[in-house]
Amino acid sequence: MGKKLVIVESPSKSKTIEKYLGSNYKVVSSKGHIRDLSTSGKYGFGVDIENKFSPTYEPIKGKKKIIDELKKEAKKCDFVYLATDPDREGEAISWHLKDAMGLKDDEYERVVFNEITKDVIKEALNNTRKIDDNLVKSQEARRILDRIIGFRLSKLMQSKTGGKSAGRVQSVALKLIVDREREIEAFKEEEYWTIKALFNDFEATLDKYNYKDIKINNELEADEILSKLSKAFKIEDVSKKSRKKKSKFPFITSTLQQEASNKLNFSAKKTMTLAQKLYEGIDLGAETTGLITYMRTDSTRLSEEFVKNAFAYIKLHYGEEYLGYVKKGKKKENVQDAHEAIRPTNISRHPDTVKQYLSNDEYKLYSLIYYRALASLMADAKVNQTTVLLDNNNYQFKTTGQTLVFDGYLKVYSEYEKSEDKELPPFDKYNSNVLIATDLLKEQHFTKPPARYSEAKLIEEMESLGIGRPSTYAKTMETLTERDYAKLIEKRFHPTEMGIEITDRLQEFFSNLINVKYTANMETALDNIALGKKVWYELLEKFYKEFEPMVKYAFDNMEKKEAVRTGEDCPECGNPLVIRKSRYGEFVSCSNYPKCKYIKNDKKEVVEIVDCPNCDGKIVEKRTRKGKIFYGCNNYPKCDFALWDKPTGNKCPTCNHLLVEKKNKIKCSSCDFEE
Repeated sequence: MGKKLVIVESPSKSKTIEKYLGSNYKVVSSKGHIRDLSTSGKYGFGVDIENKFSPTYEPIKGKKKIIDELKKEAKKCDFVYLATDPDREGEAISWHLKDAMGLKDDEYERVVFNEITKDVIKEALNNTRKIDDNLVKSQEARRILDRIIGFRLSKLMQSKTGGKSAGRVQSVALKLIVDREREIEAFKEEEYWTIKALFNDFEATLDKYNYKDIKINNELEADEILSKLSKAFKIEDVSKKSRKKKSKFPFITSTLQQEASNKLNFSAKKTMTLAQKLYEGIDLGAETTGLITYMRTDSTRLSEEFVKNAFAYIKLHYGEEYLGYVKKGKKKENVQDAHEAIRPTNISRHPDTVKQYLSNDEYKLYSLIYYRALASLMADAKVNQTTVLLDNNNYQFKTTGQTLVFDGYLKVYSEYEKSEDKELPPFDKYNSNVLIATDLLKEQHFTKPPARYSEAKLIEEMESLGIGRPSTYAKTMETLTERDYAKLIEKRFHPTEMGIEITDRLQEFFSNLINVKYTANMETALDNIALGKKVWYELLEKFYKEFEPMVKYAFDNMEKKEAVRTGEDCPECGNPLVIRKSRYGEFVSCSNYPKCKYIKNDKKEVVEIVDCPNCDGKIVEKRTRKGKIFYGCNNYPKCDFALWDKPTGNKCPTCNHLLVEKKNKIKCSSCDFEE
């Protein structure tokens, strides 16, 4: 047997895998994608629209040398294994490698694995297949679709608004942010009141009147009710029930990004970067191995082998009563591939046993993934819940309590999911069924507008609506801030003036395409191509026939935004000076450009307040589009750290985050600490 060549995507992955295979294998890396659509042809699409959208590919800048090196390596070997990632993107990269290297069908095999461990890699080499053309065509259709929409709409936005780009998924995600902002602006708060009865060891809240829901609209109504109440309450009903608390499914890409954001304060980009390292392989001294399975997946499935090993681990370390069951969720229409959920590759590899080999953030993420997968197979927690109804002159008050009687999966997952006990006194043991309150209180409240999206909530919303795919969430979050369409202030998305304008213009001319339903339906159509149920170029032909006339109409009829005048005249030609935008921010130049190329050098003094805690930048005072002051990093958009309250420069002694000035007090920007 001659030497065999194995091609993977990343250099770190190639080093890990080469250690598993014998001297007959040479493992090399393509360093990701090697080719992309050219920018030739109509509008630079790189496709022949008249010939079934036939694409023209060219090497990505700097990748021709890699292709040539791969060809040389292939000539030295008898056979080639294409071992790129186990998703559509990976399938497409394998096809590009085969095509660019000129490999014949009997000269290669496709290798797919969901984890990088010695046994799995060797097993995968014994179960190879050919490239799945349907998966490739699905990815190809997606790429062409995104190229057409991106090129045409971005050009339109640049010429009419000064915006930088628009896109199929990006623009719909931005619309969600803008729509939420408008909900907040249109929100009118409503006053309401609550009444509480305080007792020695518990409190109860007014719930109903004559067993019907009651709403207290103002203080006058609250006082009227209080005038009818005494401090004597009759115990109307005490009900007890046992309730099961089920663990959640193991992670998929979206839920990992959400939970890492909520529990670890990681951005989606940071989460995926760390997960990539854990997947590709960690040097554990005695061996190099992947610690988690592939991190781009929307399947909650766990392999039978992992389940068997996990059950044995649970029984050994926690006892038989902690054994759970394999959860079965509803089958989602658009689950794209047959990957497993994100899980540890070896349940016996407890986070503490590998902590010394990981960075602090890698350890945190691995622990989260490990305990979530383990908890998903453990027994339900059990809670005893008590509900008590008290009556006072036909006004019913309610109080509830609960106690955890069996921790179940919370035995391992309590760090990430709390279950607080709230004990009530033994009402059924009172000598009398009448209780005397120590006090009756009225409280004023106001309804609150819907919250702005955090990264986690926006990803959750996109997933539930069927927008985008596991590989797109993190990039979409990053693009929105990089393009200055939205800012993250205190971890919440605020649309910028440009983001709102882009959304409004797109909705004016493309509302039937740039919307949730159309984008979700397109994802389903792309999935059907992957399943062989649709012809890829027919999808593109139907889309383009509708899209292109709309773009041409928009170019002809969309009003061009006038540049804002500064009130000054150009010192070189006398025409008005205007504010323009570039990728580096706003600048002032002559309105007679390109005939006059005058640019005003007007560097305003920026007051630096404190060092940025996230990078080497400075926190400076900034303003929103409505003029509201906030404090953000001057390295934006590379660093999106921002606060509403002015930072003091000192750190919180409890959590080490910045202390801020808030209502004449010094408070922590993250926890409840207050000086």
